[in-house]
Amino acid sequence: MMTRWISDGPCLLPSNASHHVGVGSFVINDNDEVLVVQEKHCTPDLLGLWKIPTGFIHESEEIYNGAVREVKEETGIETEFVEVVAFRHAQEVSFEKSDLFFVCMLRPLSTQIMVDDIEIQAAKWMPLDEFVKQPLIQGDNMFKKIIEICIARLGKRYCGLSVHQLVSRFDGKISSLYFNIVEDDNDSACQTN
Repeated sequence: MMTRWISDGPCLLPSNASHHVGVGSFVINDNDEVLVVQEKHCTPDLLGLWKIPTGFIHESEEIYNGAVREVKEETGIETEFVEVVAFRHAQEVSFEKSDLFFVCMLRPLSTQIMVDDIEIQAAKWMPLDEFVKQPLIQGDNMFKKIIEICIARLGKRYCGLSVHQLVSRFDGKISSLYFNIVEDDNDSACQTN
């Protein structure tokens, strides 16, 4: 896109997009099994890692819709967005851009896995304790903390951020605002809708 700054002062427009937005989806069923995937194309040090489904948000796509879409594309599992449980901001990730990565908790609505054979090597429901004990999870501070947060949420010791659709007078458009509400001053009573 070409632009021209009309003012006599310095141009304040960013030169181009500065961030990627990604999602990771923690999906756990009633049997305490986590939906996990192994990617076809990964660095050698991540070979054999079972991880949560991840991907980039499309242009003009909401975070909660992207999380649900990525799980469906990679595994065929239908899900319902519950909340954002954490997010990470890292510099110079892919294409030398900053990366915003949102970890979302989703509720499964189906169980039959259909692997996307373009991106994914394998997918399965893995017992939570087996998933957590993987050496690559235990050996990485970021992976380990993300899983600790998700487990704390399952135990109602942590509240994530639910999506709420609101209209602002500034632009008159519907926006997604992510926040939590705790009932009765009790941290174990997070509202998810």
